[in-house]
Amino acid sequence: MSNTATIDISAVNEAAKSSIAMKTDTPTQLPTAPQFKKLSAKALRRAGKQTRKIPVPPNRMTPLKSNWMEIYEPIVKHLKLQIRMNIRTRNVELKTSKATEDAGALQKGADFVKAFVLGFSVADALALIRLDELYIESFEVKDIRATLKGDHLARAVGRIAGKDGRTKFTIENATKTRIVVADTKIHVLGSYENTRLARHAISSLVLGAAPGKVYNRLRSVSARLNERRF
Repeated sequence: MSNTATIDISAVNEAAKSSIAMKTDTPTQLPTAPQFKKLSAKALRRAGKQTRKIPVPPNRMTPLKSNWMEIYEPIVKHLKLQIRMNIRTRNVELKTSKATEDAGALQKGADFVKAFVLGFSVADALALIRLDELYIESFEVKDIRATLKGDHLARAVGRIAGKDGRTKFTIENATKTRIVVADTKIHVLGSYENTRLARHAISSLVLGAAPGKVYNRLRSVSARLNERRF
């Protein structure tokens, strides 16, 4: 007879099961999100002056000059930034000042000026300063269908605008967004959900869907979104 000790396999399995059960029963503590203090005006001044440059295309220089005071006032009075129009380089330059209090003022100001440069009115672009959950999404018609060329591309752009701009206005009213059609580029200003809904409607029109079906889908989806909010 051998002197080797016999191992009880069932006892080993039971011990392993009990150890696994103990590990699964203990609740796992997730790491807490870091909490950062809001930067004060003094901390901003210590960080140094920050600048932003927004390039202006030639076709938007004349509207920029004619609406300059409407753009200047909210930048200086509300955001407390410094702003100037550099005609030589065709840039709008923003810079923080000693009076700047909000850390996100420079980004808000840059988004406001960029929205106007893209073709939005001053009243619509002001929403980017007043509200935090808005942003601009830009895409091209060829991003939806890359094979569009020539007359087919122009026809697709015409389907987005509609007769006298009625289709564009209908999408804007149903999705609570603002849309700019600049040649083959589309810019949509709104919240995340509304912008996604407007882009889906525009994509359906480019792909050949009937405007009536797109309108009906917009009404039903927007009604569902309103019910979810309230």
